[in-house]
Amino acid sequence: MSEELQELHKELRRFFADKSPSAEVRRLMETAEGYDPAVWAQMAGQLGLQGLAVPEEHGGAGFGMREVAVVMEEMGRALVCSPYLSSSVLAATALLASGDAGRAWLPGIADGTTRATLAWSEGDGWDPGAVATTARESGGGWVLDGTKSYVLDGHTAGVVLVTARIEDGPALFAVDGDAPGLTRTLLPTLDQTRRLARMDLDGVPARLVLPEAGAALERALDTAAVALAAEQLGGARRMLEMTVEYAKVRRQFGRPIGGFQAIKHRCADMFVLVESACSAVAHAAAVADERPEELPAAAALAKAYCSDAYFEVAGEAIQIHGGIGFTWEHDAHLYFKRARSSQELFGPPARHRRRLAELVGI
Repeated sequence: MSEELQELHKELRRFFADKSPSAEVRRLMETAEGYDPAVWAQMAGQLGLQGLAVPEEHGGAGFGMREVAVVMEEMGRALVCSPYLSSSVLAATALLASGDAGRAWLPGIADGTTRATLAWSEGDGWDPGAVATTARESGGGWVLDGTKSYVLDGHTAGVVLVTARIEDGPALFAVDGDAPGLTRTLLPTLDQTRRLARMDLDGVPARLVLPEAGAALERALDTAAVALAAEQLGGARRMLEMTVEYAKVRRQFGRPIGGFQAIKHRCADMFVLVESACSAVAHAAAVADERPEELPAAAALAKAYCSDAYFEVAGEAIQIHGGIGFTWEHDAHLYFKRARSSQELFGPPARHRRRLAELVGI
């Protein structure tokens, strides 16, 4: 890792340790918005995180996936409640892949004043081609009808990018968050630190962004999968650290439990999972920046492995913590819930393993 990326890690760790301690995460879990607008503004104004991967000509910093992966890893480590994944990664990538028509919103996303999201899942998976929402021309424009599920931060997004079917296949449309005919319903979720919404569209006016959007949506999904894998890595690494720290101070039979062979073996297994996840994320981020044609396979590998690794590490952490690990007061359950929900987000590990097998010809 370059010195610049190491410094970025350190700066973000300090920032999120100050802005996202456990007490603040728990407070935001109970709010309607699910994030702190003041911290969101600081992320943009002080650190420039929202525009990190947006090209300079559109108001961003022009960096790549390596830098975004660092941000996501540190956010996952601190369980940051933020629409960063939905707006600065998912929506921004879809807009960048949409050509000139999609770039009008990029300056606002880069400076944090515009919060966007991408709505394509309709409850049966995350295949961009499986779109039942329809678009029809009306009065010189377009209107949309249908329902979208599992929309990241859809309840507060100012701009919603919606996939809808036209004669040529799936297309991408932009909808204002307060557009007439749009009903946004916050969904109950296992992970209370991340918001998902259902969107019902009944004659919603929309602006056509990209008529043949299949490739752009695949690119957005792959990029988001790598970013989510980096977040999973951060959470798994923090769970490992918390568990090792606990094993050093928790005593049984007159000695720290970390001195027992069984605990040593379990911690060693957790370490191997975390370091392997780190390699998968680093590889996928490098591929995204340097060999984008290989991104689908690298993204599938990273998302599948990191999903299972995070879930297994979080489960082991709770077991080693014993009774305290099951309590509401301890943070272990927050990471466990994030790990479980992240497994399913953008498709479960089995889906990505099947896709990887198809891509490499197995």
